[in-house]
Amino acid sequence: MARRTLELEKVTLSLPRELVRYADARAQELETSRSQVIGEALAERRAREEDELAREGYAFYADESAEFAAASIGAVSEALRYAG
Repeated sequence: MARRTLELEKVTLSLPRELVRYADARAQELETSRSQVIGEALAERRAREEDELAREGYAFYADESAEFAAASIGAVSEALRYAG
């Protein structure tokens, strides 16, 4: 399987000490880096936000589709009667 290479950018962050300690402990548990732990946390947050936006969009279009179906049922029924 091909491994995806990510372009990295070095940043400086100021975080509450307890979050840094948590990130360090988590990194040690996972045998990875603090940067990896923080990056994964941000990626998970972004994915949750994108999922929520998608859910809102699907809900909007589901309502719109139901309204269209209700408005067009008469015309569809008439067309089906003539078709066969």
